[in-house]
Amino acid sequence: MTKQRRYFGTDGIRGKVGDGAITPDFVLKLGWAVGRVLAKEKNSRVIIGKDTRISGYMFESALQAGLSAAGVDIYLLGPMPTPAVAYLTRTFHAQAGIVISASHNPYHDNGIKFFSAEGTKLPDNIEHEIEAMLDQPLKTVDSTRLGKAHRIADAPGRYIEFCKSTIPSGVDLDGLKIVVDCANGATYHVAPDVFRELGADVVVMGAEPDGFNINQHCGSTEPRLLQQAVLENKADLGLALDGDGDRIIMVDHRGEIVDGDELLFIIARARQRNGDKSSNIVGTQMSNLGLEHALAKFNLLLHRAQVGDRYVMEKLKQVGGLIGGEASGHIICLDKTSTGDGIVAALQVLAEIRQTGDNLHALRSVVTKYPQQLINVKVSKMVDIADNQDIASAVASVEKRLGDEGRVLLRPSGTEPVIRVMVEGRDATLTKKLAQELADIIQAVLDA
Repeated sequence: MTKQRRYFGTDGIRGKVGDGAITPDFVLKLGWAVGRVLAKEKNSRVIIGKDTRISGYMFESALQAGLSAAGVDIYLLGPMPTPAVAYLTRTFHAQAGIVISASHNPYHDNGIKFFSAEGTKLPDNIEHEIEAMLDQPLKTVDSTRLGKAHRIADAPGRYIEFCKSTIPSGVDLDGLKIVVDCANGATYHVAPDVFRELGADVVVMGAEPDGFNINQHCGSTEPRLLQQAVLENKADLGLALDGDGDRIIMVDHRGEIVDGDELLFIIARARQRNGDKSSNIVGTQMSNLGLEHALAKFNLLLHRAQVGDRYVMEKLKQVGGLIGGEASGHIICLDKTSTGDGIVAALQVLAEIRQTGDNLHALRSVVTKYPQQLINVKVSKMVDIADNQDIASAVASVEKRLGDEGRVLLRPSGTEPVIRVMVEGRDATLTKKLAQELADIIQAVLDA
């Protein structure tokens, strides 16, 4: 049984600034602990990047102090996308990469997440070692061994060139008009240049960060203004990144949202069309059944992981797949990079548009999304529903009525006393009705 982690969630440590672990004193100690665990070699180095929220300066200084006290050299990137930190950690042969970001959360939250020397998320055993080290007293190395800080001035240019290298040679974006929403986040100074340098006519949004406006009415979680901008500018498409640049949502020329499930399908088909022999694609428990059925038409198999990019990555390794992702737009292309990357994923879709001659709307239209109904059932305390026969019987009854054109998913929340009931089916009215019936039964059983 996996040991419970005290601080680390599925994507590092995250919370409201000033609360719990998201404080300068804790982050200083965390930097020291990371230095002790991950950087045991002589001349160890750690890369640090951040997004644009105002608290990033404070936590960058705290991490720098902790790492220096552990005898580790620090290479500062300044504001850079999360996947850029993963890439630069590899290219600089650093022992670890650290990102100061709360991703798509508002400015008053922040977090710390880590990459290994290979540019991948830390394994559980390393996170346990770091948490154990946090219990030890902080001891500063001798002054002759203190870590030194360096700034990598050309980090944006390095990452821009890497992104451009991920599409086939000879493919450019000449003639495409694209609206790019940077969410006032970490991609503001790199994403527009990537697409411009490949030939696109770029209209930029959300590229004026002030420390407070990250993800505010913009980005992948709020694409409404992007939809309007695509129509107003008569653009071919729009793309919205999130605050740290690891997610992507697109908008077609009709102003319709193209989510991560549909983008995943387009990229999977592109790989197949270009000769990739792997038929294993990874989604999550929440991936739409329409995606699974669309992939099956082309003999591509959808494997479902738990929700979270960490679990998508684990499943990709298990099944030998290269392409995986979530409806939220977190898409992993392991044949191009080591983690989810919004810019790289967008480029794979744009390359498919150029190579096929189809527009985004036509490419996404192959996937027929099924209506999903999600109901949160509040319970007095968290309970194990896996062995409850009454609930199992109710689920079986709903599944029988849906047949091959629907599915049921029950997910206990990991943070609150709630059971999430999701029913998906071709018929929206029936789906809503069955979800409510199942939620009522679960509520009655658990309240009894």
